[in-house]
Amino acid sequence: MSVWIGEIQWMRRNGFPGSREPILDPLETIECRDAILTPEGGEPDWPDTDVIIGNPPFLGGKLLISNLGEEYVSTLFQVYDGRVPREADLVCYWFVKAGTRTVETTRRVGLVATNSIRGGANRRALEQATGGKVIFDAWSDEPWVIDGAAVRVSLVCFSAEDDGVAADRRLDGETVDEVYTDLTARRGESGLDLTKAGRLARNAGVAFMGDTKGGPFDVPGDLAREWLREPANPNGRPNSDVLKPWMNGMAITRRSADKWIVDFGWTMEEREAALYESPFQYAKKHVHAMRQGNRIEEHRLRWWRHLRPRQELRDALGGLSRYVGTPRVAKHRLFVWLDASILPDSALIAIAREDDTTFGILHSRFHEVWSLRMGTWLGKGNDPRYTPTTTFETFPFPDGLSPDIPASDYKADPRAEAIASAARRLVELRDRWLNPPEWVEWIEEPVRGYPPRPVPRHEEAATALKKRTLTNLYNARPQWLADAHAQLDASVAAAYGWPGDISDDAALRELLARNRR
Repeated sequence: MSVWIGEIQWMRRNGFPGSREPILDPLETIECRDAILTPEGGEPDWPDTDVIIGNPPFLGGKLLISNLGEEYVSTLFQVYDGRVPREADLVCYWFVKAGTRTVETTRRVGLVATNSIRGGANRRALEQATGGKVIFDAWSDEPWVIDGAAVRVSLVCFSAEDDGVAADRRLDGETVDEVYTDLTARRGESGLDLTKAGRLARNAGVAFMGDTKGGPFDVPGDLAREWLREPANPNGRPNSDVLKPWMNGMAITRRSADKWIVDFGWTMEEREAALYESPFQYAKKHVHAMRQGNRIEEHRLRWWRHLRPRQELRDALGGLSRYVGTPRVAKHRLFVWLDASILPDSALIAIAREDDTTFGILHSRFHEVWSLRMGTWLGKGNDPRYTPTTTFETFPFPDGLSPDIPASDYKADPRAEAIASAARRLVELRDRWLNPPEWVEWIEEPVRGYPPRPVPRHEEAATALKKRTLTNLYNARPQWLADAHAQLDASVAAAYGWPGDISDDAALRELLARNRR
């Protein structure tokens, strides 16, 4: 049906009369049924075909249960266990099933997916579907309009190895020698299959997704400061025990909205939480009712706790004065320093390191190009996504400067100091641009232990500061910023033993070799 409709649309656009002959004849062969599960909870048979084409439904992995129901999704996971990762989008089940048919009866497959098929759990499903086969034609990133909403899609065609397509493979309309499952390609001697990069043990336990609050625990800064000024609670403890400054991705890419969050941790019982009177009453008023509709009993019963407090993250940040933060999804790959008192939202990735050398390596163009190739993209805005597993844990740091080594061990290393110096200079210049002293004064919080906050000195400054965001800065990329990054890149290249003008492709090749050795 999709091809038939597409033919009619093409003919009309190009001035031809519509064909009266249907592509599918007879039409009685059309079946209206679930393509990936039977009513009995098994895997359905597909008819024997020469080719499989289609536009399977797009639904993100995190939306499966809310849209399809817990019982259906649980059965789906069981039927496709070991073949489709549970985090994968719904479209991946069509790819894997079509891949099975290619082994049995079908010659070729062509399917549409969101462009996130190129990375993460979705790419693992694509690898499963195309294992032992050939991707002979693909479009890696194309615009697609559904009900007026623009998304980004990938189109992938694959076949059995012996189908005669070895000499005629294409990516984005250009002839290539091989198409990889991240939908990049080899052309002669150029091209690099980064899907072969693996996670590195020395990078484990350092980068984490932030806290998932699971309800309106966040409070305006002025209200939080009122609670901080209140006398001790009946338990003799201050409200600062359960109040933290809070930041999400937009607080980095734009400007901080001065938000705090009520945080009772992951072990506190309700009677203990209730002793923090003002924060508890606020959470009970705003969170309790919405949590009663949660399908997970633990989240209903312990409504005062965050949905996923990320205990491993909190343990990793213990003892640090600051840590590195980066938005999970952003137009530019930005890294910033965050005070250890700040609780990062799930829209942030927190990296539990406080040394300038690690910061500088992460903010180099080498890590940026690696993360762009190893990460995924959000379909609508096509912004790159950064993840702890695929972009951080796979990245090979320079020898002797990896995240499993205490920063004190390489403090005297001239390579580390050169990177740290360039990183400090970059941060100083950016901070001075973001919050000019002529426009901003820094105000201490009511209690110690929290970083001061910037406050505009006058109304004109408040208006002007709204445009001073990291996104706007990197959109413009003034010469001083380009120079600071060039100095940082040169120092990181030297730490790897590379020439300062090494190309991105050459750097990726070197990084992949380091990852695999």
